[in-house]
Amino acid sequence: MNKPLKASEIKEAANKHAVLDAAHIGNIRGALGSIDMLDTAPRRGAGQRLRTLLAILGPGLIVMVGDNDAGAFGTYTQAGQNYGTTLLWTLLLLVPVLYVNQEMVLRLGAVTGVGHARLIFARFGRFWGAFSVLDLFALNGLTIVTEFIGIALGLDYLGVPKALGVVVAALVIMGVVSTGDFRRFERFALMLVAGSLVLVPIFVMAHPPLAEVAHDLVVPGLPRDAKLSDVMLLIIAIVGTTIAPWQLFFQQSYVIDKRITPRFINYERADLWIGIALVVLGAVAMMGFAAASFAGTPDFGKFVDAGAVAAGIEAHAGRLAGVLFAIGLIDASIIGACAVSLSSAYAIGDVFEVNHSLHRGPRGAKGFYAVYAGLIAVAAAIVLTPGAPLGLLTNAVQTLAGVLLPSATVFLLLLCNDRAVLGPWANGRAMNLLTGAIIAGLVVLSVILTASVLFPDQTDETVILWILGVGTALALVAGILSGGLTKAGPAHDGDRLTWRMPPLSRLAPAHLSRSSRLWMGVLRLYLVLAGGLVLARIVALAMGS
Repeated sequence: MNKPLKASEIKEAANKHAVLDAAHIGNIRGALGSIDMLDTAPRRGAGQRLRTLLAILGPGLIVMVGDNDAGAFGTYTQAGQNYGTTLLWTLLLLVPVLYVNQEMVLRLGAVTGVGHARLIFARFGRFWGAFSVLDLFALNGLTIVTEFIGIALGLDYLGVPKALGVVVAALVIMGVVSTGDFRRFERFALMLVAGSLVLVPIFVMAHPPLAEVAHDLVVPGLPRDAKLSDVMLLIIAIVGTTIAPWQLFFQQSYVIDKRITPRFINYERADLWIGIALVVLGAVAMMGFAAASFAGTPDFGKFVDAGAVAAGIEAHAGRLAGVLFAIGLIDASIIGACAVSLSSAYAIGDVFEVNHSLHRGPRGAKGFYAVYAGLIAVAAAIVLTPGAPLGLLTNAVQTLAGVLLPSATVFLLLLCNDRAVLGPWANGRAMNLLTGAIIAGLVVLSVILTASVLFPDQTDETVILWILGVGTALALVAGILSGGLTKAGPAHDGDRLTWRMPPLSRLAPAHLSRSSRLWMGVLRLYLVLAGGLVLARIVALAMGS
């Protein structure tokens, strides 16, 4: 049994470290085990390490499986229905991108005890902080609507009345988070994680050609006789649905809320790897069974939505496969809605320094739960509103996610090179080189998406190849330059496993070079203009049709 901490112990820890909510200090009480806050004993033997891993499991699993949400169901099954398994290789390319981004935020969470939004405000100022949070809220709000669209599609296939099902789902999503018991929520979330495995039997029932699946997973290729611009837009959609800003904000805050410290970073990295494996497994399954279900049918290459995919799976593999797909879609949409809404609520708690923890009930964190419940209620209401432009909202999410891809990663890279923040846990040169190249690659994809939406007739294969060529060269330069971010920095006393960031008020001011400020300004200007123009284009097309 873990002993409850005394008030004096909590106060002492809060004075030593940067903690914005006292509920973030204490024993780890995970879904599958507990660890005492004062437990510093080494883990010897497989049994002890396994028990520790089980107690830590959660943040990586939830953020990754939550990423295979309603939008991912649509994107991956569209890839399978329209192009077979030829784009499976993109999933393996995304593995290092997923790990690099999420490993940096889990490190920030465990070492600093401060959420992503608050760190951006504290180290880059109110302007950049407000900009990041507004980006997050805009994209998150639209994303939560798509989660309820997924719930509605799944319920419709199962024959459940839409209004009743959406209302019940909204109440469940609100209720499971609002118990004031962190462990209870995490157990519910891990049940949803386990539920995502229903995709595996669907894959087996559909009997996709395994040799072809294995080949396309490891050998890059493009669909024959397909328009390059259409293929590139789908690849960007795959990237956008796999890598999203909410993931950064959610995992950092959830690691803090779970009270994970630097001592357990390696276990949290293992948790992340398990989550990534489940994401890739689910995505491969969806592309594989969608490809098998529609190959040789009149609907091949004519994706509509996830509801139509369920019907196609039923026609190919039987009613049970279709039902499992609908259940998997609802399961994914619920965990996605929980995680995306929590990322917004955590961000608000960080920015305004109000109580924001799942260890507290609604009475102890009114603002936190008000934001969470408000987002869920508005999203459910929009989906139930007759004539609501749900297709437009879905397109807007995919487009905004693609355009805003590089934004959050830039701040993440700068924070992970801030020695005052991470001390001995700051990035090394290799991590900076890889992250810089990733950012440049995301910028290239963002430019292609923006050009394709704004100038669809002019963005042909030649233009796309030029952008890719120039972008590859810029990616190499960016990677080399970002490697130079690493500096020796001051020495830090004490054990690396016990080093924590001191309170924000005690940190020396952050100093950004003039060139860094210039490039950040250029990037933000591009994102504002591109995002605004792209959304205006989508609205104009919707009104015209």
